[in-house]
Amino acid sequence: MKILLFSVAILCFSLSQGLNQNPKCEIQDQGSTLQVFHIYSPCSPFRPSKPLSWEESVLQMQTKDQARLQYLSSLVAKKSVVPIASGRQIIQSPTYIIKAEIGTPPQTMLTAMDNSNDAAWIPCTGCVGCSSTVFDIARSTTFKPLGCQSPECKQVPNPTCGGASCSFNVTYGSSTIAANLSQDTITLATDPVPGYTFGCIQKATGSSVPPQGLIGLGRGPLSLLSQTQSLYQSTFSYCLPNFRSVNFSGSLRLGPIGQPMRIKFTPLLKNPRRPSLYYVNLVGIRVGRKIVDIPPAALGFDATTGAGTIIDSGTVFTRLVAPAYTAVRDEFRRRIKNANVTSLGGFDTCYSVPIVAPTLTFLFAGMNVTLPPDNLLIHSTAGSITCLAMASAPENVNSVLNVIANMQQQNHRILFDVPNSRLGVARELCT
Repeated sequence: MKILLFSVAILCFSLSQGLNQNPKCEIQDQGSTLQVFHIYSPCSPFRPSKPLSWEESVLQMQTKDQARLQYLSSLVAKKSVVPIASGRQIIQSPTYIIKAEIGTPPQTMLTAMDNSNDAAWIPCTGCVGCSSTVFDIARSTTFKPLGCQSPECKQVPNPTCGGASCSFNVTYGSSTIAANLSQDTITLATDPVPGYTFGCIQKATGSSVPPQGLIGLGRGPLSLLSQTQSLYQSTFSYCLPNFRSVNFSGSLRLGPIGQPMRIKFTPLLKNPRRPSLYYVNLVGIRVGRKIVDIPPAALGFDATTGAGTIIDSGTVFTRLVAPAYTAVRDEFRRRIKNANVTSLGGFDTCYSVPIVAPTLTFLFAGMNVTLPPDNLLIHSTAGSITCLAMASAPENVNSVLNVIANMQQQNHRILFDVPNSRLGVARELCT
């Protein structure tokens, strides 16, 4: 049976395919730049044990996205939403992982990278419901639990004090996490960060917790940006690779040094109800040469309701609120003549014959980003199906968010310049 590949956002590498390509998974991170791996890459221990068909891969990714959308909507609404998952157990952790060294001597953890989350969480010794790889606190000479009187205890959600330690509970996707607030040295690439505050997970339920923990790249007080402000000046960028990259890795570059000089910018918007999310001002969408007719309210930023557009590294396929998606989809279909439209799972604009797709351009305040075909279409390797790789927000989510997802970001350098409150985008091959 022929194994079909799934792109960086959509194609699952089979184990045998990955080993044949002999990726250099042991390359050391340099300076302040870390390798970024897709969870299905040959270098990831989290790839599926059994290779999936292309259709199964697409459906799994869509289920993951549905849970992610509900999670993001719950952040905006500031209320807990438990996603509706399929009967299959699916790891709904974010899509990309980076290597973090924790403790003294260092223990390597492959942590998820999530730019819509703040705090770091690491599964620790004795954790109930965690994976087999945990951080052994007894082996680290620099590990320190934080008490209820520590100022950091006031910055975590729902802190409780059973005894001397500061504990907290948090909902993430379909999971709940109970953790003790702790500090230890964390080393990213060659940069040690002493006294980094994170949650030492003691108990986890559900299937959404990243197996070896998470590093939050949001803007909140316990995020990586806030805790390393003197080191990285609240600036970072990432490049998410196309599936044709042999090593299947991109990069996370921390700090202002080495960021691209030639890059287009759009202002970052702040939502005081959810300050960690990276909102941008999407003012329109062009299909081919036509700016499609989208009601202003479908794109408008509203801090009260949380409406607007965010850039998210954990969602795979861009989701637009229904009026915006319908306008884009209808114009896309109109420009592809003499081809019957079919559907695949949540994708409603698929074709079983070769097509020439129109370009699609996101019109942001101050910059336009035109997507190349690799960022716009998904193809089965056999070439029998081609789909527009975008969808409407799920019907069972009261979503007011438009989410620009990682497939649409791949092979671009996305720069988050928080001090100057702007987001930059430049084309870059991330191989």
